[in-house]
This record gives sequence, C-alpha cells and structure tokens, in this order.
Amino acid sequence: MRFQGLDLDTFAYHVLLNALVDESCFDAVDMIAKQISLRGFDNGITHCILVKCWCKQNKLEEAEAYLRGLAESRKPVGGHAVSIIMSALCKGNRFQHAATLLEEFTELNVPMEQAYGIWLQNVVQRGKLNWYLNFINRKKLFSRNVPRLFQYNVLVLRLLREYRLNDVFDLLIEMENDGISPDKVTMNAVLCFFCKAGMVDVAIELYNSRSEFGLSLNRMTYSDLINNLCWNGVIDEAYCVLRNSVREGYFPSKKTFSILAGALCREEKFDRIKELVVSSLEQKFRPCYDVCDSFIVALCKANRVEDAYLLHGEISRINKDMSSKTYFHLIHGFCKSNRGDIAAALLLEMQEKGHKPTRKLFRYVICCLCDMQNLENQFFKLLEMQLSHFEPSSHIFNFFIAGAGHAKKPELAREMFEMMLRSGIKPSLRSDIFMLHSYLKNDRISDALNFFNDVRQRRQIGRKLYSSIVVGLCKADKVDYALNFMREMRNNNVFPGMECYEHLIQLFCWKESYSLAVSLVNELEQTRGYITSFIGNVLLLHSLKTKKLYKAWVQFREGQDETSDISLLGQLLGIFSGCMEANQDIKSLEEIIAKCFPVDVYTYNTLLRKLSESKVDLAFELYDWICEKGYEPNRWTYDIIIHCLLRKGRRAEAQRWLEEMFEKGFDLTERTKLLI
Repeated sequence: MRFQGLDLDTFAYHVLLNALVDESCFDAVDMIAKQISLRGFDNGITHCILVKCWCKQNKLEEAEAYLRGLAESRKPVGGHAVSIIMSALCKGNRFQHAATLLEEFTELNVPMEQAYGIWLQNVVQRGKLNWYLNFINRKKLFSRNVPRLFQYNVLVLRLLREYRLNDVFDLLIEMENDGISPDKVTMNAVLCFFCKAGMVDVAIELYNSRSEFGLSLNRMTYSDLINNLCWNGVIDEAYCVLRNSVREGYFPSKKTFSILAGALCREEKFDRIKELVVSSLEQKFRPCYDVCDSFIVALCKANRVEDAYLLHGEISRINKDMSSKTYFHLIHGFCKSNRGDIAAALLLEMQEKGHKPTRKLFRYVICCLCDMQNLENQFFKLLEMQLSHFEPSSHIFNFFIAGAGHAKKPELAREMFEMMLRSGIKPSLRSDIFMLHSYLKNDRISDALNFFNDVRQRRQIGRKLYSSIVVGLCKADKVDYALNFMREMRNNNVFPGMECYEHLIQLFCWKESYSLAVSLVNELEQTRGYITSFIGNVLLLHSLKTKKLYKAWVQFREGQDETSDISLLGQLLGIFSGCMEANQDIKSLEEIIAKCFPVDVYTYNTLLRKLSESKVDLAFELYDWICEKGYEPNRWTYDIIIHCLLRKGRRAEAQRWLEEMFEKGFDLTERTKLLI
C-alpha cells in the first residue's frame, strides 16, 4: 500500500500493532510502533498495546519504566495500561511489588480504579486475605487518591475477617445509598466467606438480593456457591443457581458440574439430570467422562432404562465414549426389561468401542434372548452379527455354547458346537468344558457321559476336564459317578483339584456317608498335607449336627499317628459333636482350629453356634472377637445370636440385635423366625 502512495490511519495502525503482539511478532512490533510515533498517532491505546507486548515477553521492568517515563514527561497514562502490569505481576505472585506500583501511580494521579480492582481480585482468589489486610495497615493506603470502591472492599474484607457479618450487610446497603455498586471482588469475597463459614442460608439470601445491590457474579462465585450448596445438601437451590448462571452466560467448571451431577444422582432427581445434560450440550459444553457415566448408571439402577438409553444416544452424538461399567448397567437394565434385542445391540456396540464383555455379561444377554418369543431368530441374529464383525473363532462360539447351556437350552448349545465343527474351527478345551457343563447343568447325565467319551477320542483328558465332570456330577447329585471319575483321575496319574475334594466331601456329608468323607480327608493329608477352610467348615458344621462324623473319624483313624496337625481335626470334631470335653476358652479353640485349617468368618459362625449352646455371654464375647479380628459379621452371625437369645427367653436383647441386623440389610432365617 505504501509503495502505491497509500497509508494506514490511526485505527488501522493500532489494529495491526495489536495483532502483531497477539502473534508474538515482536520485531515487527518495534517497527510499527516507530511508524505510529513518527506520524503522531501514538495515544493511550498505543501505550496499552506496548505494555501488553512487554508483559507478554515477561519484561515487566521495561513495561514499568515505559509507563513511569510517560507519567514523568506529563503524557497521559491510562489506568488500563497499569492494569495490564497488575495482572502480569499478580500472575507471577508478586503482590507486594504490585502494591508498591499502585502507590506510585496513584501519587502520579493516574486513574487507578481498574488496577486496584484487579490487584484485590487476585489477592482474594489466591487466598492472601490476611497478608493483604496487614499490608494495607502498614502502608496506610487510605489516602484521598485511592478509589472509594477499593476502600469499601478493604472494609468489607476486614469485617469478614472479624466475623462481623451484620456490619458487612449494613456496609453493602451503605454502598448502595452512596451510589457505589459492589464489584465482583466484593461479591466474590462476601459470598465465598459465607459459604466457607457454613452460612449457606445467608449466602443464598445475599444471592437472591443481588439485583437490589446491582451485583454481578463471576464464574468463580457461582462455582463456590453451587459447590457449597451441594455439600450442605441444598440440591434444589444449587440447581436453580446453576440455571441462573447459564442464563447469565456462565457455565460452571467441570468440577462443579461433576459435584452437582453426583448430588442429583444420589437424590434420584432424574428429570433435572436430563435437563442438566441437555443444557450442557446446548452450551456446547461436554460433560466429563465420569459424569456422563454416573447419569446413565443412576438411571439404570432406578429402572429408567429408556431414559438412560436416550441419554446414551445424546452423548454418543458428541463422540464421547462410555466406560465398560456404563455399558454393563445399560445391558443389564434392558435384560431385566426383557428387551434382549437392544441389549444385544449394545453388546456389539460395546465391543466396537474396544471394551471386552465378560463371559457373564454375554451369558446374561443370551439368556435374555432365550426367554424371548422368537428365540432362535434373536439368538442367531446375535451370532451372525458377531461372526460378521469379528474373525470367527472358538472364542465367539464358546460364548454362545456357555450362554445356551446356562439358559437351559442344551440342544441349542450342541447346535452351536456342531456349527463350529462344520465351520472348520477346532473346539478348544474351553469349548469342551462349556459343552459338558451345558449337559450337566440340565441333568442330561447320559449325554454328558457320552460327550466326555467323545472328547477322549479327540484329546488327552487332563485335570480341567476331569475336574469339570467331577464337580458337575456332584452338583447334579450323582455322587457314585463323581467318585468313579475321581478314582480314574488318580489311576491316570492326574491329581484331583481341591475343588473336587471340596464338592465330594460336602456331598458325602449331606448323604451322611461320613466314612467316605473321612477317607477323602485322609487322602488329602497324605497328598497335600492340609485341608481348605471350606472342607474344615463343612466338617465342623456336621459335627454340630451329629456324632456320626466323629465316630467315623475315630474308626478310620484308629491305630494311626495322632501327633500331626491334621489329627487335631479329630479333637475338634469330638469337641463340636459333644463327644469330648474341652475348655470353652475362645482363644484356645481358635488356636486349635487355626492349626487344622485357615480360619474365616464361616468358621467363627460355626464356633459361635457351638458356644451359644451353653453360654450366651460367650457368644457376645466371640462377636467382639470377630470384629476385633477385622471380619465383617454377616447374616448368619446375627441370626445365630438372635436365635440363641430367643431360645433363652431374652427377647428384649434379641430385639436390639434384630434392629441392628435389619440396619445392615440382613434378614432372619426361617428357622429363627419360628421363635418370634
């Protein structure tokens, strides 16, 4: 332009100068500033832009010297230029130096209202109130040149520190009468103080009177007020404050949004939750990841699955992924509502988002599909979607085999197994185990045995397959078959897993085949040298019920070494069955038990039953002992104590324990209810 004889005017030069500063083109800034000076265009705007330039380069001394030079040469210095330096100094935590400059430029008759306001606002925001008031007292800044609003703010802060809250309110009225509107610093300081002092009702009263004082709240004040209202349980008021802040153009910080969202979820104010999300999306504010998840989970837990799904759709439109936990709750919600089709679609979406559904979740969806009218259509539709989106594998088919078996559809499980074979996919060990479970869980014992024989032809039977059929047969109450497979395992040099022993010993005890149970315990002593808590608890429980177990033990162990730790189990069985006399000291009994097997809360409950038969006070002592050991008393703990008290006729005490039990969410057993 200049080569063509054209030049910029004052406005254009300053627009260019400011743009160069914003883009950090500092060399060009010096050149344009000289051109502005040569043309006589320099003014207060030029001074502000140049001060901004030095502050941006952190050359605060040069900025101060520049303004000082202007003031000393009697050129007009605007208050805005000083405010820029104030902001930079406060940002660097140089409050005392900033205060010195305030004094200096006040004496030079520079308009300082804005600069004082910025300094005070930063002091309050940084929590330096005490330092500030002490500094004011030392420096005696109440000269006639200091802006009146600043003087009022100083008084307000002093009164707040002295907890003279009524005087603060009177001072605000006085400011109104004098035509001085409290600024953001005043409002922020007063409201924040009331909130943090726990005087939320006073803060709300002042907030509701803001129009009378002509007050304008900033974002920080809104956030403080909303946070404190939530912490004090005034959720409806907090929500109203939020709506007002949005109308005034302030949307809360993500932390404040999260606090209010969590409070609304806890209070189950779901309509307001939806309004909050819609409002945030309209403001192009993206709620944080955790908040979105919390909303949806809360709606699902309240059985408002459709609302949760709509919210999920809104959030998905802004490309915000949900956590696997949120998908879990959505899928479970639709399964409970018998909407397996939507649950299946969400399951696929969950996988596409990179989350891995658990076998249990997959099974839950398949069970839901199996309960629908068009079972096969929905079931195979889900299979088709899985095979089209992911590489066909035994892993995918395993989900469907396990799910169909759990849904009591063993024929469908077998169809999946055959389809896998036709697809040229070799069944994995898990495939065989899931197919075996499908038969055993549905009492198809003959099919299970035939399938097991088929598997023998394809692979060597190892510990996992043997354990699966032994445990499955025990659960199906086929103890003879289970014992035969247990023997076959040992003959094939496959060591049975502890789970096999646990289920067989438990089943033998239920059937009162105590000699067989004792022989397995003896086998464990020889092969493992220990028994589990589960086995020990089963034996103690049956010893309480009958003396037959102890007699079987004595008969089997006759003539054997009775000095090993496991032989102490025989003494315990004798004590619990009443065949042996023993010291009723809790510590002594616990020590004997601990030498036989690891003690857990079920062990303590069994011991509680034993002690409560003779002395209730011993039961109370044991309860305290359980708590001291860090165990959480469960339903059976309370039921045993209450049962004992009712049998002894101590109904008032039983009532107190019953109330505590209900508070914990437990209920009495039918056996104890008969005594009430």
